[in-house]
Amino acid sequence: MLASYLKQTQELFGDELYLNKSNSSQEKNKNAKSDLDIFCEEICECQKCALGATRNKFVFGGGDPQANLMLVGEAPGAEEDRLGEPFVGRAGKLLDKILTAINRGRAKDVYICNVLKCRPPNNRDPLASEVEQCEPYLLKQIEIMRPKLIVALGRVAGTTLLKVDQPLKGMRGKLHDYFGTPLIVTYHPAALLRNSNFKAATWEDFKWIRSILDS
Repeated sequence: MLASYLKQTQELFGDELYLNKSNSSQEKNKNAKSDLDIFCEEICECQKCALGATRNKFVFGGGDPQANLMLVGEAPGAEEDRLGEPFVGRAGKLLDKILTAINRGRAKDVYICNVLKCRPPNNRDPLASEVEQCEPYLLKQIEIMRPKLIVALGRVAGTTLLKVDQPLKGMRGKLHDYFGTPLIVTYHPAALLRNSNFKAATWEDFKWIRSILDS
């Protein structure tokens, strides 16, 4: 059948073989990365809320731009604000170890960002008004990347995205929906540094995350 198709193609178009790349994964990935870069340039000088005046660096996000897994925290911390990269402190290093355990990493099928792109003073929780201004940026990142799964890291990220007032244990273990994308809530890696008892539950969550991504 293939030989017959190639022969017909040769009779119609000659010896040159033309491939339609418009829907290929390679073309999609190239465009996704380009669109993310363009979007970052469009919003990196944002001054829509008061955090624009107090931040050191705008923290857009980082990792694999074609990732199936998007990890979302609530906001940058001091080190993230200083370097302009998400999850780069002690909690970030622990997160990297967890990702390695499920055969993934920042350069391999994982993209990391926050609901807010600027650090709130003294690492306080995001204000509703700040989320209102900044969450559309996260939605645009999701629209560009189309991840298979979103994981909210910590109670604040979970309640902010799901618009609920629940303890973390009430959100864990459930597959939520975030504007059409499946979402799971697990512990923030900083919580594991404060309380090692959370590690076993977090590992169960990430084994579940791995099974979803590998299915």
